[in-house]
Amino acid sequence: MVSIDNISVEFSARPLFTDVSYVINDHDRIALVGKNGAGKSTMLKIIAGLQQPTSGTVSVPRDATIAYLPQVMTLTDERTVRKETERAFEHITEMEQELKKLNNQLAERTDYESEAYMELVERFTHLNEHFQMIGGMNYQAELERTLQGLGFRREDLDRPTGEFSGGWRMRIELAKLLLQHPDVLLLDEPTNHLDIESIQWLENFLATSANAVVLVSHDRAFINNVTNRTIEISCGRIYDYKVKYDEYVTLHAERREQQLRALENQQKEIADARAFIERFRYQATKAIQVQQKIRQLEKIVPIEVDEVDNSALHLKFTCSMRSGDFPVICDEVGKTYGEHCVFSGVNLTIRRGEKVAFVGRNGEGKTTLVKCIMGEIPFDGTLKVGHNAQIGYFAQNQAQLLEGEYTVFETIDRVARGDIRTKIRDILGAFMFGGEAGDKKVKFLSGGERTRLAMIKLLLEPVNCLILDEPTNHLDMRSKDVLKAAIRDFDGTVIVVSHDREFLDGLVTKVYEFGGGKVREHIGGIYDFLRNKNIENLNQLNKTVQPLSNSPIKGEHNNPSPLRGVGSAGAASYAEQKAQAREQKKREKALQEAEDKVTQLEAAIRILEDQMSTPEGSQDVSLYEKHGRLKTQLKKAEEEWEALI
Repeated sequence: MVSIDNISVEFSARPLFTDVSYVINDHDRIALVGKNGAGKSTMLKIIAGLQQPTSGTVSVPRDATIAYLPQVMTLTDERTVRKETERAFEHITEMEQELKKLNNQLAERTDYESEAYMELVERFTHLNEHFQMIGGMNYQAELERTLQGLGFRREDLDRPTGEFSGGWRMRIELAKLLLQHPDVLLLDEPTNHLDIESIQWLENFLATSANAVVLVSHDRAFINNVTNRTIEISCGRIYDYKVKYDEYVTLHAERREQQLRALENQQKEIADARAFIERFRYQATKAIQVQQKIRQLEKIVPIEVDEVDNSALHLKFTCSMRSGDFPVICDEVGKTYGEHCVFSGVNLTIRRGEKVAFVGRNGEGKTTLVKCIMGEIPFDGTLKVGHNAQIGYFAQNQAQLLEGEYTVFETIDRVARGDIRTKIRDILGAFMFGGEAGDKKVKFLSGGERTRLAMIKLLLEPVNCLILDEPTNHLDMRSKDVLKAAIRDFDGTVIVVSHDREFLDGLVTKVYEFGGGKVREHIGGIYDFLRNKNIENLNQLNKTVQPLSNSPIKGEHNNPSPLRGVGSAGAASYAEQKAQAREQKKREKALQEAEDKVTQLEAAIRILEDQMSTPEGSQDVSLYEKHGRLKTQLKKAEEEWEALI
C-alpha cells in the first residue's frame, strides 16, 4: 500500500538512518521500536508527509488516506465534544448537503420527461447510494460508540472541549482519526492519556476495525495485543520482523548473538591477516601473498553490532524509618464538588509494606483521593495518615515544580545521599540522561524529560510511603523496568495510579477499583483483576467481582429469599419452609467462607511466588517448602468449595 524507498535522514550532517526501505501492506499492525533518538517519531512524520527525508521517496497511492496522531497537538476549544468530533465526517456532511440540494431541485422541477431531469435523477440516485454505502445515516451512532469507548459519557458530548484536560482533548483527536477509517493509521504513544478500559477498547478497535496501523508505544502489553509485525530502527538501519513484540525480543537477542560471533570471527580474520603481513612483509617470495592480504583487509566491511546499553543498574531504595502498621486509613471518606459526587463511603486500609494500585476510568476520583491523602483538598469522613509515615508524592504536574536554573546532575545531586551519589551518572543514563544531557539546564528540558527527572528525584528522597500518579507516561521500556524494580525492592508502602498493565503486573498485590462513585477492593494482581472484570462484564454485573470464574456472584446471597430452593406453600408447611430456609442460609454461609478461604490462599501463593522470583528468594529453601504447603491447602480448600456448590 505505502512504499518507503531508500530514504535517508540527516540532522546537522549526522545520519539518523540511511537507505531504509520497506512496504506497509493492508492489515499490517506494525510496532516501530528502537532506543530513544533512533528516529521512530521522525519515521512517522515522514510517512505522514509532514517531514521530508534527506533522500529517498515515500510512495502513497492516490486514493489512499493516512491519519497521524502525534504525541503533542495544538488543540482548539471553540466547539463541543460532539461538534469537534463531527469534523471527522466533513465529507459526509458535504454529501448530505448536496443530496438536500438535489432533492429540492427534483421537488421544484416538473419536466419529468426531459433528459436533464433524468440526469438529475441519476445523479441523485448515484450519490444517495454512495452516501448509504459509507454509513451516512449512521455516523452519529458510530461517533457516540467511539467516544464512549474512549471514556466519554453521553452527557459529556455536548460540553465544550475547553472544560476537559489536555489528555481528554487528545482522546477527541484520536476519535476523529479512528472515525475517518484511514487506510494507514499512524499513532505516536496513543496510550499516554488513556485508562485501562479505554486502552482495551482501543486494542480491540485496532485489531478488528482498523486497516494498516503503524505505532510507537512503550506500553508493552498494548503493542503485544495489537501488532503482528515489528520494525526495529538500529544503527541507522531497519530490521523487519513478521512477529509481535515478545517474539521480536527473542529473535533480536538471537540476531545480536550472531552479530557478536560474526564480529569475533572477523576480528580473528583481520588479526591473522595483519600477522601474516607483518611476518612476511620483507620476503620477496611472499610479496604476492602479502599484497593479496592487504587488498583483503581493504575490502573488509566492519560488522556492526546492535547498540545495547549493558550497564547493570540495580537501584535499592531504603526506607527512611519504619512507619506505623497502617500508613493510610480511610473511614467513610467522600468528596463532592457542588452537586457532583466524585465518590462517597470510601473505606480502605493500607498496611505497611503493601503495594497497591488505584485503577478506573479517568474522572472517577483516583487522583482526587490521592489529593485527599496528601491533605491538598478538603473531604468528608475520616482519613488518617499513620504514625511516622513520610510520603513521597509524584503528581502529574510534578515536573513543573523543578528548579529551572539547576542542571540535571545538580538536581539529583542535591537529594542523593550516601553511596548513591557515586552512581548518579549511571542513574541518569538509565533514565536517558547520559553523557552531556546531564549538564543540561532543567529549563531547557522537554516535558517528558522533566517527568523522568522528577521521578529520579523522588525515588532518591528519604520516604517510607510512595504515592505515584501516572509515573510511566513518558518512560521508555528500559526506564520503566528500572523504576519497577526499584519500587518492587522498596521496603515501604506504595500506592500507584496507573493504566500500564505490564508495569503493574507483578508489582501490586491489591487493586482498588474506582467507578460509579465507589471504591472497591480486589485482592490479587492487575491481571487477576482484569480477568475478573471480563467475567463481570459478560454477566452484566456491576457488583464487586469474585476471584473464581465459576464462583457465585457476591450480593446474590446477601439477601437470600427465605423460600429459595423451597417448594410452594401448598407443597410444604410453614415450619418446613422455615427449616429449609435456615438450611439454605447455613449452606450459603459455608459456601461464602470456603470461597473466602480459597481467595486468601490464592493471594498468599501469588505473594510468595513474587518473592520466589527474586534473586534472593530463589535461593531460600523455606519459601519453596511454604509454597508446597500452601498449594496443598489450596487444593483441599477448592475441593471443599466445589463440594458445597
